[in-house]
Amino acid sequence: MKRILFILISLLLMASSADAQPGKIRLPKLISDKMVLQRDVELDIWGWADPGTWVTVRFNGSYYETMTGDDGRWTVTLPPQPAGGPYIMEVNEISIRDILVGDVWLCSGQSNQETPIHRLVEMFPEIDLSNNNMIRHYKVPTQDSKESLQEEIAGNAKWQSGVASEVMNWTALAYFYAQEAYAKTGVPQGMLVSSLGGSAIESWVSQEHLKDFPRLLLDKEAVRLMDEAMADKGQGKWNLADWDDSQWDTMEMPGTWRENGLNVRGTVWMRKDFEVPEEMAGRHARLSMGTLVHNDQVYVNGVFVGSTGYEYPPRRYHIPAGVLKAGKNTIAVRLNAPGGNGEFVKDKPYKVIGDAAEIDLTGTWKYKVGTDISDAAPYRERLRNRNDAGSGLYNGMIWPIRNYKVRGAIWYQGESNAGRAHEYGAMMSSLIDGWRELWEMPDMPFLLVQLPNFMQKHDQPTDSGWARIREAQLQTFKTVPNTALAVTYDVGEWNDIHPLNKKAVAQRLFLAARKLVYGEKITASGPVYKDMTVSGDKIILSFTETGRGLMAKGGELKGFAIAGEDGRFVWADAVIKGKTVVVSSKEVAKPVAVRYAWCDNPEGANLCNKDGLLASPFRTDSW
Repeated sequence: MKRILFILISLLLMASSADAQPGKIRLPKLISDKMVLQRDVELDIWGWADPGTWVTVRFNGSYYETMTGDDGRWTVTLPPQPAGGPYIMEVNEISIRDILVGDVWLCSGQSNQETPIHRLVEMFPEIDLSNNNMIRHYKVPTQDSKESLQEEIAGNAKWQSGVASEVMNWTALAYFYAQEAYAKTGVPQGMLVSSLGGSAIESWVSQEHLKDFPRLLLDKEAVRLMDEAMADKGQGKWNLADWDDSQWDTMEMPGTWRENGLNVRGTVWMRKDFEVPEEMAGRHARLSMGTLVHNDQVYVNGVFVGSTGYEYPPRRYHIPAGVLKAGKNTIAVRLNAPGGNGEFVKDKPYKVIGDAAEIDLTGTWKYKVGTDISDAAPYRERLRNRNDAGSGLYNGMIWPIRNYKVRGAIWYQGESNAGRAHEYGAMMSSLIDGWRELWEMPDMPFLLVQLPNFMQKHDQPTDSGWARIREAQLQTFKTVPNTALAVTYDVGEWNDIHPLNKKAVAQRLFLAARKLVYGEKITASGPVYKDMTVSGDKIILSFTETGRGLMAKGGELKGFAIAGEDGRFVWADAVIKGKTVVVSSKEVAKPVAVRYAWCDNPEGANLCNKDGLLASPFRTDSW
């Protein structure tokens, strides 16, 4: 009955769109060979075609139909699919092959997220022998779009499998996580990596979720008005052969704009009529436009004949056969000089050259300004932060993939924000809230990688932007539901911001996923600071996530510093007493605060639980 009703409705739609013709289907670049679809959830398959086009999606023995709307977009929703594959999907005439259904992970952040796997082969030679077709990888190409949301990702990336011939196209953390997850679950893994080296967290957060950071917001109305001001008024019109240019101003060429009384920075359209003798009509000819300043596009009788992107080369273009006609013809030149003073350089040839005759193009030209950069001046002051505004990578690399269902997110970023650590926690919460809204997953799991150890160790306790970023990451884990934290300050390298041991990081992330995502009742975190009490000249610290108890990894407990009211921290003695750590120093008679692993490089700090998981760096003060 539902099928009959669907057909009747569809026939009515077709009747109301009698002139709509079927058009070629276009799919998002993500929906392609070797993709992994998220198991156990409804799946959107979408794309574009001409309005009124029938679309049939065939998958796993069933088919689903729809028709494109007036905007040319179509979507079908597949019911939840169990893990498995490989499958084939047909979308009208397009076949998508070698599809798996499993768990898809959105991996984002900066360079440690996208460290290429070829850097790790010496440390992990098994990479060269990789032979796992059940794990797949897609790296979203860079697209920074501060001013507008993009419906499609850039570039022509492809899904890659985990076999030896393709594995060098992977990013390292994604590879080791996929291997670990597949080995433990037997479920195909798809790693969707949307990251960019050097990127700051604010570039991954939507404008709507940066309201608390006004300096990062772009004045959208100013952008719209500037775009209008900078739009070429003649684009697609003033090149036409029959365009009415009778009211245009004139100038003498060759020469400069300024010599002719025109003081403009931008784009000027220039047109000239010329007579063609009968013997040249319909025949191929050559066009010499001397040298132009700065860049040009040239049309003859409305037909594009050539362009040059900078000022020095001689302009020698071909006029195809069939373009020239006997009698009146028109040449149109779109000349762009953003620095001002466009020019037809003197003492150069400007003519149409045929086998039977040559036609001189010097003399009087008509002109009209298409774009004047000064028209945008009122809006530039409102857009002074254009280069520093947030959301560019969100707009270009997160928004376009929002319909691709995922199991959760893996976030590895923070280095670029170490100088502004005080706002990182709020931004992290905003990012998580925004992505959960975008994917319509209120409980979307977020697996966070805490910054590793980096830079030289200090002899005395110090403050640190890296330590404050770690603190913000810890607070996110403690306060934002459905998050987990992988502590990594023992796997970094003091002289390399891109530590190579991504395998250990991946193992800790998946351990967290086993508890958070897959519901296993395991200890997945190291000790997390809870509270403190002062007892005489000692401070007693208590923790959560202690597992089977506290221990010092490798010997004597290290990494603690203590301070009195003067705020001067000194190294402290620390001992484990049951589920607490007691901290003291002979130099501090009345302690008020403790810090643990609080520096750029806390190598040697060794508080962990008996499951071998390190305690996160922390402080008890708010100085």
